[in-house]
Amino acid sequence: MVMYTSCFCILVLRAMPQCSFSESKPWLGKYFYVNSWFHQFWACVKQCEETGCVGQKCFPHCKFSSDGASINGPWYMQEPLYLQWKKWDCLSDCRYNCMVDREIKRDALGHGPVKYHGKWPFIRVYGIQEPASVAFSVLNLAMHFHGWLSFFILLYYKLPLKQTKKAYYEFSPLWHIYGFLSMNSWFWSAVFHSRDVDLTEKFDYSSAVALLGFSLILAILRSFNVRDEAARVMVAAPLLAFVTTHILYLNFYKLDYGWNMKVCVVMAVAQLLIWATWAGITRHPSRWKLWVVVFGGALAMLLEIYDFPPYYGFLDAHAIWHATTIPLTYIWWSFIRDDAEFQTANMLKKAK
Repeated sequence: MVMYTSCFCILVLRAMPQCSFSESKPWLGKYFYVNSWFHQFWACVKQCEETGCVGQKCFPHCKFSSDGASINGPWYMQEPLYLQWKKWDCLSDCRYNCMVDREIKRDALGHGPVKYHGKWPFIRVYGIQEPASVAFSVLNLAMHFHGWLSFFILLYYKLPLKQTKKAYYEFSPLWHIYGFLSMNSWFWSAVFHSRDVDLTEKFDYSSAVALLGFSLILAILRSFNVRDEAARVMVAAPLLAFVTTHILYLNFYKLDYGWNMKVCVVMAVAQLLIWATWAGITRHPSRWKLWVVVFGGALAMLLEIYDFPPYYGFLDAHAIWHATTIPLTYIWWSFIRDDAEFQTANMLKKAK
């Protein structure tokens, strides 16, 4: 459940235009005010590409000979190892350092941060663009791994098994797939926040959409208690086909932010309504945990709506939202374990 709201927030926020350069000021004044900084920023970038320097700071991979080749060899041979895999080339380094230079000057004048290409200015650490979001994404991944592992141990080492050594809990294969997709999604979230390039963006989008689509299938199957394999296939097949087609469309035809937002909003709202409705009518002993995750996820969304710049260049609303999903993930997997115990106990009673 927590990743349902997580994916919803991520995808809706990223569906917004990614090339703005804005600040909260009256419209007309804002246009001329920001436009001035905009031109200063790009003038800095252009000068950096020509001279290889921003102020007193120079970059060896921006120094070229008359034929356009780097004077000191390939730039990736001149960078520390921890930066080489990040693919910080001359242009990206110039943009980053010009952004930092502009923000230092703005701060000295008492002005707040502005967005560059739709993103707040972050201070990178060892080549990592958004260190706080990366750290919280990794913690979410770890929490999902812990939740899945504890679920696995409960099923196969603590609860009774059938004679075939299979679990009585008939939804266990679905939760195993969910656990894998969740960990995969948070892994690519960490990679994307570490370095935002086309490849990492596509992997992040694709993994999040895949999780969102499967989560909708899981919500339908569990809430309606669909046990028959044929019925499960009838529910899953059209949704899997649609999600697969959508991912292929984003990766190989057009990364359409607007269309992607509509698709993700529909899937996210649908499953949230399904879980909320089921929590309201079921007599499940752990339904309160489901309510906590539903309402907790909804409240966490407010952090995405109230988008504020990063404190000290590190901690913004999105990073704090990542942090709030960590305890929600723990509660969510706790509910899944309780559901396995509850269903297993019911099936054993019927078997007697």
